[in-house]
Amino acid sequence: MVLSPSTGRPFVLLDRDGTLIEERGYLRDVEQVRLLPRTVSGLRRFRELGLGLVLVTNQSGVARGYFDLKRVDEVHARVRALLAQEGLHLDGIYVCPHLPEAGCACRKPSPGLGLQAAAELGIDLSRSFVVGDTPGDVAWGERLGATSLLVRTGHGARVDVARLPQPTRAVDDLLHAAEFVQRRMASTGGGRWNWS
Repeated sequence: MVLSPSTGRPFVLLDRDGTLIEERGYLRDVEQVRLLPRTVSGLRRFRELGLGLVLVTNQSGVARGYFDLKRVDEVHARVRALLAQEGLHLDGIYVCPHLPEAGCACRKPSPGLGLQAAAELGIDLSRSFVVGDTPGDVAWGERLGATSLLVRTGHGARVDVARLPQPTRAVDDLLHAAEFVQRRMASTGGGRWNWS
């Protein structure tokens, strides 16, 4: 079910830890930020397909007192810098700092941050893709009306896909996610999505 119709362009909405960068638990050390293998090639392929890129992440470590939002911003500045070295950029970054039990509308799999990103960036969620490494990411994509992909990096290596809503697609990494997206787009009438 699509919660908010959009006439915008398709995007890839990306989880952070275990999807874009190495899973480190409650990441607070900027020096530990490492892009996962094939992240750059996957993001590059998404861009070649004409897709926007946005990062959406739950960071309950803020509410738990492990680090503050300033540290989260520093981590994201490091992610942006690593991507910039490869000629890549993100169109936006959205963060939920709340505890799972807080009941907020912004913590994935609640749709709040996805809807906010769609409104601010002009995202057509029905033609977009969510890529993450947890069942919560898959559920979030479904709630947004996007196509969900589970990457087998981070927590995704231990997820039983048979227990996820079907048809959930599981792929090895971000490059394989991009290859799936490319095939999906080609099957709808062209290698590059036409959103005009």
